[in-house]
Amino acid sequence: MIGVGAQGRGTDVAGDHRLDIRDDRVAAFCAERHLATLTTLRADGTPHVVPVGVTLDAAAGVARVITSGTSRKARQVAAAGATGTPVAVCHVDGRRWLTIEGRAVLRSDRAAVAEAERRYAERYRTPRPNPERVVIEITVTGLLGSL
Repeated sequence: MIGVGAQGRGTDVAGDHRLDIRDDRVAAFCAERHLATLTTLRADGTPHVVPVGVTLDAAAGVARVITSGTSRKARQVAAAGATGTPVAVCHVDGRRWLTIEGRAVLRSDRAAVAEAERRYAERYRTPRPNPERVVIEITVTGLLGSL
């Protein structure tokens, strides 16, 4: 189960802000246009934090970030190989916030990129053409937030 709180709602017990991926508040927040930050880890273990657009597919338990294959974030995720690497994506909107935690892998196949572009266009806008585009797919392992 992914971050289940009482009755699928976030809890605030000793600072615990876990949310359920099926929570209506999560869906509503992720339908709004919010930029986020993606945190990956460099080879030396230090965080690399960059602004991104992200989409959440709650039914599949997957978050997606489109980017150029030459970007540092894409290279760091690719270096982890098929097992992926731990990442976090954080949205902040005033007092409301949502962090998506998970394990990221890099996908470059046309179908995966097209699906990520479609979802990005629904939440943000149609992305500009980029023949180098790849998608960072994050298997969601937990959600934290205050919605």
